[in-house]
Amino acid sequence: MNLSTAEEESEQEIHLPADVDWQMLDKSKFFFLGAALFSGVSAMLYPIVLLKTRQQVASQSQVSCIKVGYTIVRHEGLKALYRGFGTSLMGTIPARALYMGALEVTKSNVGTATISLGLPEATASTIANAAAGLSAAMAAQLVWTPVDVVSQRLMVQGGGAAGRGARLGVPDASNCKYINGVDAFRKILRTDGLRGLYRGFGISILTYAPSNAVWWASYSVTQRLVWGGLGSYKFKNYDGSGDIANGVIKPDGKTVMLVQGVSAAMAGGVSALITTPLDTIKTRLQVLDGEENRRRGPTIGQTIRNLVREGGWTACYRGLGPRWVSMSMSATTMITTYEFLKRLSTKNPDVLP
Repeated sequence: MNLSTAEEESEQEIHLPADVDWQMLDKSKFFFLGAALFSGVSAMLYPIVLLKTRQQVASQSQVSCIKVGYTIVRHEGLKALYRGFGTSLMGTIPARALYMGALEVTKSNVGTATISLGLPEATASTIANAAAGLSAAMAAQLVWTPVDVVSQRLMVQGGGAAGRGARLGVPDASNCKYINGVDAFRKILRTDGLRGLYRGFGISILTYAPSNAVWWASYSVTQRLVWGGLGSYKFKNYDGSGDIANGVIKPDGKTVMLVQGVSAAMAGGVSALITTPLDTIKTRLQVLDGEENRRRGPTIGQTIRNLVREGGWTACYRGLGPRWVSMSMSATTMITTYEFLKRLSTKNPDVLP
């Protein structure tokens, strides 16, 4: 990939390593290594996701992330930060497989189609990334929504133990008590049926599908902007040494990874800011039992009214801090891991520059 960094495109370019498309991948290696790598990423970020979930179901909007974390560790122990992780991990593997497969297939096909229509490379890349993010999120939610419902029920269980969490507005949100993920799955299925496991599926699609489309499109654009700024800086301060030759910058692997990470973090932060209200509503739909609506669970309207009654419209942004951190860190680790994974999984790595 060549990125122009000045008006004289032929003279000043950044030569990046070639993209690895779907046809170049060893699929078995791609999915096996992907499951291992992303399981590690999930383990690292899980406590932040748990804190975000506890904040979103809290009845007090003033509860800080630090206070919630301190209360959990003090009264429930460090292992409580990983409550529901086993269930989440079991669902992450097939969900990630669906996500990565849909992402790469869509990106490859849409990218080829848009290029054949004569669109500029930058525009074609942005469209392909947006379409890939949209389809990947929709495919993954078929598996992830039931896992999300179960794992989030386990996350909030014990939050009001002995009234300690309740005083901070962090309730034991579910009326049912679950031994583990399998027990939770059975009880939800017995009580609410299949619909209970897919509670919040619609709003999950509304949250994650556009969010992924925006993220991947933003990542494509942001990466070009960052490379453009970096290239302009390097050319402006060029002293005859370094990684510039004949008007072309050939960055090393560390620089490529750094730019990818920075671009991913920027795109993740913007996506978190836009989609947090929908995520808060989705979490409460999936976690709270909704006694006022019997066993059908709370409606979207009831959930919004309860949030506004508890803390005004700003209550919809509960958990923004940990979600911002989680999405930025997740985006950074995900994209660098993902690009590394693709290069590990190429059928013939020798053909890559």
